[in-house]
Amino acid sequence: MNMQDIFTEDVGSGIPLVLVHGFLGSSEMWKLQIDFFKENYRVIAPALPGFGKSNKVNPCNSIECMAKSILITLEKKKIEHFYLLGHSMGGMIVQEMVKLAGKKILKLICYGTGPRGNIPGRFETIDVSREKLKTNGLESTAYRIAKTWFIEEDKSKYFYLCEEAGKQTSLEAADNGLVAMKNWDGVKNLQNIKNETLIVWGDQDKAYNFNQVETLNDNIPNSNLKIIKGCSHNVHLEKPDEFNTIVSEFLKKN
Repeated sequence: MNMQDIFTEDVGSGIPLVLVHGFLGSSEMWKLQIDFFKENYRVIAPALPGFGKSNKVNPCNSIECMAKSILITLEKKKIEHFYLLGHSMGGMIVQEMVKLAGKKILKLICYGTGPRGNIPGRFETIDVSREKLKTNGLESTAYRIAKTWFIEEDKSKYFYLCEEAGKQTSLEAADNGLVAMKNWDGVKNLQNIKNETLIVWGDQDKAYNFNQVETLNDNIPNSNLKIIKGCSHNVHLEKPDEFNTIVSEFLKKN
């Protein structure tokens, strides 16, 4: 288990809203959400071990280890209850956090994610990504993968946030992240998720196909699916206003 402290953005006040980034991500990728939500919430955006500003921390090679590293951070901050949002690999992490500490989570948001770590229908298999990481190196692989997250690829206004995050990731964390995803499966646990859950998905997501979000929605007892048109994997950076509004309405609803 990773006991080193991870970097955590912590701004605003109110009920905590924890934002968990995905593979090759960082806490900075939530910039537009942090600015929006800090008015009404205490926004907590950790950088996972080996990613972003936690790139000197020993990386995790399992989704459970990543989930525990966030829960330990929240315990150290004496945060008892919180809203929880996870994107992509972060969506797997939040599903795991529910398994470990479900009662602490007030509401759950699974965004651009699914219950199968091996990600059927992804633009390439996890093994291919691992091979290309070894052959082409981190920067080129991160750039290539991040392009698939936007309809406009690297022309997208906020692509630079993903490019920066990719460069910050340690090579070991990138490879470990792929292994962690490949070895994880959350399907059996879905019916145990008792938290009210919002599922958000861009209709042109190249990482997670509709079958993935449909499986989440069909099996999590108290869930609701919002599909955002004309977006790929990074809805929060492609249509930030729409994304922020949907999340905000879900959090405010009794």
